[in-house]
Amino acid sequence: MLSFSFDYEPLPPQSPREALTPRQGKQGRRARGFTVVGDTGSGSYYYDLWTRHPFAAHIKRVLDVLMAIGAITLLSPVLLIIIALVKCTSRGPLTFHQRRIGFRGHYFEMYKFRTMYNGSHLKEKELAAQTGTSFLKIKNDPRITPLGRLLRKYSLDELPQLFNVLEGTMSMVGPRPLLPSDLDELPRRSYLRRFSMPPGITGLWQVAGRSDCSEIDRLTFDREYSDQWSPMLDFKILLRTFKVVVTGRGAV
Repeated sequence: MLSFSFDYEPLPPQSPREALTPRQGKQGRRARGFTVVGDTGSGSYYYDLWTRHPFAAHIKRVLDVLMAIGAITLLSPVLLIIIALVKCTSRGPLTFHQRRIGFRGHYFEMYKFRTMYNGSHLKEKELAAQTGTSFLKIKNDPRITPLGRLLRKYSLDELPQLFNVLEGTMSMVGPRPLLPSDLDELPRRSYLRRFSMPPGITGLWQVAGRSDCSEIDRLTFDREYSDQWSPMLDFKILLRTFKVVVTGRGAV
């Protein structure tokens, strides 16, 4: 099993009064990076986005919020239509909440429109054992509803993640958030650098082939994104995402 620990630095006082009464606990600290420790006790240290590019990280967050609000407003008719179709075509909840690993290794609930028959997610461990894959992107998956196939083809099931962006648990662009069960399946510890960036709705591997990519390709693309991140890279990925979504290329 792998565990995370964080390295903190004290924040400078914000006022003369604070200088006289130093803050205690997390309020007076800022995470610089994180260490990943395995069963052997050895660890690897990684600096995260807010340490490497603090100003750009603030800009990324502001743009995320603005784009999420704009997208929700613009797509509100589509969201309402999908809500009606999901409720009318199969029994079960409207959305599917799944625990994922996000920025700095923190857990959060990721939102999607439900695309499977109710209760199908309970078979994930069984299917993962049969297919030997941790991403659970299975072609001709019998658990997916007819409407769910359409939503997945054009990534419409991902739209509720715009609310994850508003919460701050996700970004518009970033590595895809992994399932907790995926963590011990990562082939190399260097791939854990992906947690130095907030997870994204779209990312490098989604525009490079989506489900046509192998697991190693996906992990490699996510690691490359984390290592080479820049605002311009985010902009290019967003432009390519539009083309991929419209054509439905590489969807499962």
